[in-house]
Amino acid sequence: MYRKISSLVHPFVLHLRHNYLYTNRMNKMKMELTGIFLCLLFSLNAQTPVYLDETKPIEERVEDALSRMTLEEKVAMCHAQSKFSSPGVPRLGIPENWTTDGPHGIRPEVLWDEWEQAAWTNDSCIAFPALTCLAASWNPEISALYGKSIGEEARYRNKNILLGPGVNIYRSPLNGRNFEYMGEDPYLASRMVVPYIQGVQANGVAACVKHFALNNQEEFRHTVDVKVDDRTLYEIYLPAFKAAVQEGQAWAIMGAYNRYKGEWCCHNQYLLNDILRDEWKFDGVVISDWGGVNDTRQSIYNGLDMEFGTWTDGLSEGVSNAYDNYYLANPFLELLKSGEVKVEEVDKKVRNILRLAFRTTMDTKRPWGSFGTEEHALAGRKIAQEGIVLLQNKNNVLPIDVNQTKKIAVIGENAIKMMTVGGGSSSLKAKYEVSPLEGLRNYVPSNVDVVYARGYVGDTDGSYNGVSSGQDLSESRSAAELTREACEMAKSADVVVFVGGLNKSDYQDCEGHDRKELELPYGQNELITELAKVNSNLVVVIISGNAVAMPWVKDVPAIVEAWYSGTEAGNALASILTGEVNPSGKLPFTFPVRLQDNGAHALGEFPGTAESARYNEGIFVGYRWTDKEKIKPLFPFGHGLSYTTFEYGKVQADKKTMSANDKITFTVTVKNTGSREGAEVVQLYISDKKSSVPRPVKELKGFDKVFLKAGEQKEVSFTIDKSALCFYDVNTKDWVAEPGTFEALIGASAGDIRSKVNFELK
Repeated sequence: MYRKISSLVHPFVLHLRHNYLYTNRMNKMKMELTGIFLCLLFSLNAQTPVYLDETKPIEERVEDALSRMTLEEKVAMCHAQSKFSSPGVPRLGIPENWTTDGPHGIRPEVLWDEWEQAAWTNDSCIAFPALTCLAASWNPEISALYGKSIGEEARYRNKNILLGPGVNIYRSPLNGRNFEYMGEDPYLASRMVVPYIQGVQANGVAACVKHFALNNQEEFRHTVDVKVDDRTLYEIYLPAFKAAVQEGQAWAIMGAYNRYKGEWCCHNQYLLNDILRDEWKFDGVVISDWGGVNDTRQSIYNGLDMEFGTWTDGLSEGVSNAYDNYYLANPFLELLKSGEVKVEEVDKKVRNILRLAFRTTMDTKRPWGSFGTEEHALAGRKIAQEGIVLLQNKNNVLPIDVNQTKKIAVIGENAIKMMTVGGGSSSLKAKYEVSPLEGLRNYVPSNVDVVYARGYVGDTDGSYNGVSSGQDLSESRSAAELTREACEMAKSADVVVFVGGLNKSDYQDCEGHDRKELELPYGQNELITELAKVNSNLVVVIISGNAVAMPWVKDVPAIVEAWYSGTEAGNALASILTGEVNPSGKLPFTFPVRLQDNGAHALGEFPGTAESARYNEGIFVGYRWTDKEKIKPLFPFGHGLSYTTFEYGKVQADKKTMSANDKITFTVTVKNTGSREGAEVVQLYISDKKSSVPRPVKELKGFDKVFLKAGEQKEVSFTIDKSALCFYDVNTKDWVAEPGTFEALIGASAGDIRSKVNFELK
């Protein structure tokens, strides 16, 4: 009996901690205690209500709980009660829902009804690498580790909805929020998102995949109506969401701010009802983005379940405790009471919310989680190490031989600037953050002199939404003085490591606005050019979530893309630069030479206007565009070097012809021909040689990250079926593979194809 009572109390214990910490909610806490008391009484009764009986199927429990709820309780569950929570049903012992921003770490607590920090002293999290870095690992096992680790952090903080991951496609290198997503290719994003979701949800925390859909820019995000054809929608912008739902079994989806087909995506008939519910059979909750709801009737009928963050209809921004005025609050309740809206409409929503509760807060077998641990920090470091990309390495400047080096000059603001603060809703209060300068000093012997010069001044603020980095980055010297100091220091160094790129301030890698140009800001291009003149052993490290122009690329021997790598950023980078870890990351998006080499910009529809943005490039996004236009990119999709070398054999197909119901397997041998162990990402692309519709030159349809010791070789195999050969037919509204000749291409990147083989589809 004790065990039964304990298991019933378990979901509410940490939950009550939130209520206790907010003194203005003591009455609510009494209601929660009443709910627990009822649960204890039920536990002593042989006739335990079905909804509390975990041996019963979830759907039975949902219907039983629904039948016990009043109309007011049902409506209350459909909208927020605070900035990040929504009500439960206290008298039935059904807990509240607590969300937290992800996807890179657990957001610090804010006050109940304000964006101000709650000033907790125990909510400093581990900051994990940005999702661009995760995607650059091309390793689903690393994605599973990421999901498990961040899920444990969310669970410990008693959150049952993690607002992430994001899988919107990288359409333009100017999108301010690209760093939160998984790159330009729908197949890569699909393979990487599934294990992330599974890892999170193993902790009894719902992954809320966002932003559904077509949220590919920050400018005009609240008003823009995206104009895109159905084929492009299905082939490019939906596959990662579909994989999240059907393979990852995601328990939650977040709508996007923008409009599509004239309707806002948070209450969009075509996206949420026709596709998500009817086609994909999604049985989780649809959550609005904060402030993404714009109409009561549309939100009732067009697929939304839970409304958060609305600047209340008829009220101004920041009105306190305005939740009863939300679109799905009193206006919804009044329509139900009048009979103008049928009760079945609210029941649909509450079923989904109850299903969420039984999967998370009402699951007595949920693990307890852990928070801010060394294990999580080391997981973050490993993710970063596998995601950091060696873009260029002429003359083998890298790795730095620390035993033969006496002086390393580190130059650039990003070598010292904390990057876990800022960027929008993904901003974090990290337990700690190792800078690149600190990391390098950690990884070199004490007899190596590591000196530092600022070089340029970028963002000196270091604070966001009440969290401050604590850094004083103010600078009184002129740009000329800083350049002079940097060059003098570089002259006498054995190696120069310039650490620059972007940051998470407004109009860079940041929610709310897009970048204004592809160029590096703050005069960095000029500084890099000057440094290259005084020292030929120059390593340029770019910290960013986006591609940048590199007019100095031919003058610089070594270039590293280090991303935003979280708590252990500096240590991860230093382990790569010094050769302790062999780089194995590959780009998840194309680096163009100039902005016009990107399809969205070549055709003039980014970011469009406040009213609309037309995706005139259609399916030709990223490498699909550069292939079509025969443009040589700065660095191609899938590109990444190693400190060792890999030799590919000739790809072999197990058959020359396949039928529509058949499969075909391609096999290639890969050998490590260098002197140290390393990992290579072998990539499979498929090309349709003759088609009735325009198709990409090739499309990614498989990849495998293979780890090889020096001299070792392995066979890598890919098996595909007809689905890998299909395009979306807008006439039949179905996927079609036309008979004919196809080509399988094996490569080290989209721009480095090593072997090909033809095959026929009957």
